[in-house]
Amino acid sequence: MPSLKEIKGRIASVNSTRKITSAMKMVASSKLHHAQVAIQNMLPYETMLEHILKSFLAAEAEAQTIYDKVRPVKRAALVVFSSNSSLCGGFNANTIKMMQKVVAEYREQGISDIEVYPVGRKVYEKAMKLGYNVQGEFSALADKPNVSQCIDIAMELGQKFADGQIDKVELIYHHFKSAGSQVLTRKTFLPIDVEEELERDHERDLTSVIATKESQEYLKRRGERPEARGEREEVKPLNDNFIVEPDMDTVLSQLIPKLAHLMLYTALLDSNASEHAARMVAMQTATDNADELLRQLNLQYNKSRQQAITNELLDIVGGSVNN
Repeated sequence: MPSLKEIKGRIASVNSTRKITSAMKMVASSKLHHAQVAIQNMLPYETMLEHILKSFLAAEAEAQTIYDKVRPVKRAALVVFSSNSSLCGGFNANTIKMMQKVVAEYREQGISDIEVYPVGRKVYEKAMKLGYNVQGEFSALADKPNVSQCIDIAMELGQKFADGQIDKVELIYHHFKSAGSQVLTRKTFLPIDVEEELERDHERDLTSVIATKESQEYLKRRGERPEARGEREEVKPLNDNFIVEPDMDTVLSQLIPKLAHLMLYTALLDSNASEHAARMVAMQTATDNADELLRQLNLQYNKSRQQAITNELLDIVGGSVNN
């Protein structure tokens, strides 16, 4: 049985650890709020671009673009999003497992030419260790999302796709739904399916940073966007009096690459918010475990102290009787 001094030492150690995890939880909560604001600031652009594209598609316009041409896959590329630091539960481990699974699937199909674009130090280090064909290091994006650098990556991938250097590009990231729900997602980036991309999940809770069942239920009863209630925006074909210059095909050929840029930037913002949410939940769990451990240690300390007092009283009483 440990002595009172040893128990007091453990209590002090757990208390110190609890202060750290509690502080990290508050920091992650603050960063999550900023990540949610970034997603919220992006939504008006997403909404307008989606409305324009839906309007053109409703007008039965057929865009002649190289970015939606499906062809046999001989060379592939993966854009994988992780974090630069740890202490965020299974966030990075799940992403790396998904990357390895996708690479294994391609190799089973006889596709060995696979390029990896790692966004985040954790996935970059793992990809290098596994000997993958890494196309650069984009760790800075994981901490500070930058739309211009996302566009550069999207343009590089688009150029390779257009030149036939790669036949398919996939994204692996966590889709942020709420502080308590992040869904690991594997999505085709190129060739882009415009109609499928416009039907993607819009449900996000960008107000709460509390990972509870109540906050998750918020998604079901919020009414800010029609998509959140299961309704889709009804878009009518463009009016005949609406003049498109130079022509509809040229406009669509410019809009579709912008949709690709938006897809990559949205995946980055989702991954960034998911990282902070996962770290916040992990630190909250660690703090709760520390509280439970402190309760048990205090109980053990009190029992040991009471036992020591009882033994001392017995010694005193025994000595008095002998005298």
